[in-house]
Amino acid sequence: MENDLGKRYDFKESEPRIYSLWEQSGYFSPDAAPEEAVPYVILLPPPNITGSLHMGHALNASLSDVLIRYHRMRGRKTVWFPGIDHAGIATQNVVERQLKKEGKTRWDLGREAFIERVWQWKEQYGSIILEQFKRLGVSCDWSRLRFTMDKAYADEVKKAFIHYHQRGWIYRGTRVINWCPRCRTSLSDLEVEHEEAQETLWYISYPLKEKEGTITVATVRPETMLGDAAVAVHPDDTRYKDLVGLHAILPIVGREIPILADSAIEKDFGTGAVKVTPAHDILDAEIGERHHLPLYQVIGEDGKMTKEAGADYQGLSVKDAREKVLARLKELGVLTKEETYTHNLAVCSRCHHILEPIPSKQWFLKMEELARAALDAVDRKQVRILPENFAKPYRDWLEHIRDWCISRQIWWGHRLPVY
Repeated sequence: MENDLGKRYDFKESEPRIYSLWEQSGYFSPDAAPEEAVPYVILLPPPNITGSLHMGHALNASLSDVLIRYHRMRGRKTVWFPGIDHAGIATQNVVERQLKKEGKTRWDLGREAFIERVWQWKEQYGSIILEQFKRLGVSCDWSRLRFTMDKAYADEVKKAFIHYHQRGWIYRGTRVINWCPRCRTSLSDLEVEHEEAQETLWYISYPLKEKEGTITVATVRPETMLGDAAVAVHPDDTRYKDLVGLHAILPIVGREIPILADSAIEKDFGTGAVKVTPAHDILDAEIGERHHLPLYQVIGEDGKMTKEAGADYQGLSVKDAREKVLARLKELGVLTKEETYTHNLAVCSRCHHILEPIPSKQWFLKMEELARAALDAVDRKQVRILPENFAKPYRDWLEHIRDWCISRQIWWGHRLPVY
């Protein structure tokens, strides 16, 4: 009797054939289960169209596939919704890098031609991603595939915007936001990454106005002192009890700024006295709002010093301005100490450029009521978080969430329906 089995398993031939059989037979459709079957639904976290899948996608898809197949075999009405994310900033950056190799920029192409170029990228890499998922054997219902820039999806985005706006949850205003000088756009907190960095912590003495002496602050960003509006200390810090309510003279600028008490200040950082620059630090902006401090924007959207920084610094890069400010502080004799300091540096999650917090007029979504509803859902056991130890960071995040900046200054993505 002739043995037709090969010496080795030819997965390259077998797997596509078997997967094709599964698809053609409708095994991935919920319609294969009885109408009265209990539903079991999973959404595929849509991968970005910025390239090919990586090991993280393979791991997550495999885990989800185990769950969906298990419940399918138990007779439940299972459906696994697949999708691909247009990934606005990330995809725009990738296509811009491709253009750079050709010696072009998106500005050379113009908006319409650039968008067409991105759609070409989507057609090329979107199909690669789908093929990779199928090679992994994932049992998604491909008849339900969605792309986050499909017309039907875009219509739902507009409906959601209008709904939130009518509820009074969407507003336009000027707030200090995360700004990427390289991408030239605002970012939400979720688009910010933090990289550990070793920098220098400089100690600068500010002369007092009402009496002899100084108050010394510590900072890793001496160039932003040109926009200082106050010096803050913790209300329980007895070292500065007699100085609260007085004024300091801002070196270089000569501006009188108040010395105030605020519970957000960490007594153990530096000297316990902190320079407050409401225009260029999100925490400082919150302190500024509480104490009605003015905004002095000394860094612009291009990452360079503005007119408000003074004629000697206007137009300089942040790096060059820092060096010039430090040199001037040394001349004045108020730079008293420096030491190495390790901290987390906020960078753009897409291009990894250092971010600049700046005041900017943007559109925001109020998060208080939405966050409360999400917390209530967990408290009422409508949503269960597994593993349970992740419930704490979930709660911490929502209890301290800020209004979400939803507008971007990019070309690729959903446009806000406001005119």
